[in-house]
Order: sequence, then C-alpha cells, then structure tokens
Amino acid sequence: MAAAAERDPVPAIEAEAGRRFSAGFRCSLPVLALLAIGFAAPLLTVVGFSFVEPRSFSLWSEPSLANYRTIVEQTYYRSFLWSLFFAAVTVVLLAVICYPVAYGLARIFGRWSNLVTLLFVLPLFIPEIGRIYGWVLFFIKGGVLLGGVKALTGIELTSILFTPPMIIFGMVYVYLPFMLFPMTLGLSMVPREVTEAAFDLGASRWQVFREVELPLAMPGIVIGALLTFVLGVGAIVEAKVLGGQSVIPITHDIEIAFTYAQNWPLGAALSVLLMLVVGVLVLAVLKRFDLDRILGRR
Repeated sequence: MAAAAERDPVPAIEAEAGRRFSAGFRCSLPVLALLAIGFAAPLLTVVGFSFVEPRSFSLWSEPSLANYRTIVEQTYYRSFLWSLFFAAVTVVLLAVICYPVAYGLARIFGRWSNLVTLLFVLPLFIPEIGRIYGWVLFFIKGGVLLGGVKALTGIELTSILFTPPMIIFGMVYVYLPFMLFPMTLGLSMVPREVTEAAFDLGASRWQVFREVELPLAMPGIVIGALLTFVLGVGAIVEAKVLGGQSVIPITHDIEIAFTYAQNWPLGAALSVLLMLVVGVLVLAVLKRFDLDRILGRR
C-alpha cells in the first residue's frame, strides 16, 4: 500500500483533501445553519411577502405585483431619495470630522489613545433613544441651550429642532464611532517609515497625505464609509425624534406599512427595493476599488 502511494501520490493527496474538506464542512455546519435560520429565512420571507396581494397575511397565495405598482404610482421615491441623501451627507461629514481624530489616535495621542477611545465608546453603552432624547431636551425651546441663553441674555432664539439639519446632526452623532474606528485602524496600517521617507525625499504635507497616507489607509476608510452609509440609510429614530417627521425617510414608510397600515406586503416590497438600491450602490462603489490590492492580497 505504501509502495503504491509512493508510485502514484495523486490518489493519496485527493483522499487527504477529501478528508479535510469533509471535516471542515462538518465544522462549518453550525455557522451555515445559523446563517440560514437567522439571515436567509427572514430575507426570503420578506421577498415572498412582497409578491402577496396588499393587506393580506398569507404567504401561500397567488403572486402579485400590486405592491410594486403602488410604490411606482405613489411618491415613495421621495422617501428613498431623502434616506440616500441623509446617508451620503452623513458619510461625507463623518469622513471630514473623523480623519483628524483618527490620525491623532493612530499617530499623536500615544498613551492617551486608550482614554480618548474610551470616551468615544462610553456613549455606546447608553441606548440610542435615550441619547437622542437628551439632545431634544438640549435644543428644545426653553431647554438647556435656548432656555440658558434667554435667562442669561434675554434673547429668545428659534429652535432648530424638527428640521432636516437636525436629522443630519443626530446621524453624525450616532454613527461617528462606526466611521472613526475603521478609519483609525486604516491609518494605523500606514508604516511611519514610509511617511518619513516621503518627507525626506522632499514631499510636502499635502503630497504625503494624498499619495501615501490616503491610499494606504483606504481599507479602513472604505469600510467605515460603507458601514456608515448602510446604517444611515436604515436610520429612523433620528428622523422621528429630532426631525419631528418634517421629512419622511423610507424606513418610516416601512414601519407605517408594517404597523399602523397593517399592509405587510407593501412593507415587504419597500424593504426589498431598499435592499436592492443599497446593494447596487455598495457594489458600484466597491467596483471602483481593487479590494485585493487594498487588503494586501497582492
């Protein structure tokens, strides 16, 4: 047997690969089952309900496109545009705000980096709804800010609550850690020797940022931007509490369809379209980047 294996090693290699594959497949079964139950099954259920007759609650009925016709005929596109606009503006603002902080965490703060990181992490231990209502009490007429200004100066200012800029403010505040930490990780991957060599060769600070730091930190920036964008498109608390429903995002329309309107098929159709729109946009962004090069695979 051993002599035969030495003469023809291919069957032995294939047998060994088969054993490894079967062992790996068996070990992955719990994860595959969890993904099937926790992700694929609900997603397929939502897709199936989107083709059910409006205001019906049975998945086993004749397929219909009535929900998608309703979306096209009515003004739901405005909600889609508002959600995409808020998410895009949030990503741009957070990229500008977080880059100096991320650079400080990666290069400047030194032993104080852990303390600064803890200060950004602590708010995550408080429920989002509580933090959002805290800002309502701060900005509301007669609240901490406007009430304090009136008491000190006698000037009565107009509250900026329940406006679109306040929605963007809330989203920037809530999603800041999700942009900051991936960006910090990306900047920490830039070798100091490379930037020092660029300065030694006569590069200006702008050239080092544009041609060295930014390309090498791009994995963290891209991950943070995509994570923030996807979370921002699904934001609803900021629009309802800080925006006062001055603008209706698509997530609010989905909530209304599933709850007050009791039109599950319409809510499912809106959810499917939202997933498709976000998925197409994310894939379009990813196609502009060579992920293998960015992630160091080649």
